[in-house]
Amino acid sequence: AAGTARAWAMEPAEGAARTLPSCGRLSGTGRLSRGPLFGRAHGRLGLSPSSRPLLPPSQENTDPQKIAFLLRKQWTLYSVTPLYKFSSAHLKDYARLLSAFIAAEKQKGLAVEVGVELDIKVAVSSLPDLKGSDQDHAAVLVQLSLRSSVSPKKSEEKLVWSGWFCCVAGDDLLENVPEDFTCLPLFLANGAESYTSIVGSWFQKTFDCCFRRLAISPLNLTWMAAMWTGCKVDKTPSAMELVFSVPCPPHPLDISYAIHTEDAKALWDTIQKTPGEITQEEVDIFMDCLYSHFHRHFKIHLSATKLVKVSTGIASAHCDGIIKFLQSQYLIGVLMLLTELAISQIQ
Repeated sequence: AAGTARAWAMEPAEGAARTLPSCGRLSGTGRLSRGPLFGRAHGRLGLSPSSRPLLPPSQENTDPQKIAFLLRKQWTLYSVTPLYKFSSAHLKDYARLLSAFIAAEKQKGLAVEVGVELDIKVAVSSLPDLKGSDQDHAAVLVQLSLRSSVSPKKSEEKLVWSGWFCCVAGDDLLENVPEDFTCLPLFLANGAESYTSIVGSWFQKTFDCCFRRLAISPLNLTWMAAMWTGCKVDKTPSAMELVFSVPCPPHPLDISYAIHTEDAKALWDTIQKTPGEITQEEVDIFMDCLYSHFHRHFKIHLSATKLVKVSTGIASAHCDGIIKFLQSQYLIGVLMLLTELAISQIQ
């Protein structure tokens, strides 16, 4: 494989292990502290499984037009414990209640755009296409739009924040969730953190759930690099890029390693042998080959650094829990892996 490298100094990244306000163990009912609710069903999920299924393309009944707005945006990942007494039949009521909650927070000076005569419109809707199986609950989309109080025309509304809950192939957790709980363990947000905090606070208070920032470990980033390299896309994407962080006080040093897509795919095809799945051994061999090639050219041992970002034609992911989807046909497959990671964090 042909590779290139570049290095530069960067400011330390903000820590990913963050929670939304009031996200500790809940008082009162104590529902979320029960062990069996989050117990592992079969031990399949975890941070370092020995194998995973290959990334499947989207199902035939998935309409690319309905999910296109999710692509090419930067989403921040959160894991969410099951929602108590949540009902998809009351989405319009939830939008109305959330709108009132945001208005109250704005009066306290906690919302953005304070001092500007703008109203926030809340829309809560269902995304039924984002499911991995019939057992999964339909994804739930929350959108916040700003509109002028002088001219509240729909055409003048500006979308300022989006967030969505989903559970794609989360069967293992669903088996252990009581009837009154809804399992939507993965939450993705795009927009100002102030809105994320307000919306998250309302959901936590209303449905007795807990949000937590979802980081992606270097190990799972290697899985993503291998899985996404092996996917076929209609158009030839840009080069695969791996970014490594080197501890170098006072500022860390980042190394960017770019590999031509065709070369990375050719390498992976010589390694991947297990029908229908990808194994930890195959991932390790793939990464070791890339490390050896890099060392041969630049005399740097990447195995001694920390992998912090993976970018391919399928998606890009950062260890801080930031992801960008680039191909609608593999959106469901990427969400399956992210759902697995979210479940492993709350179990």
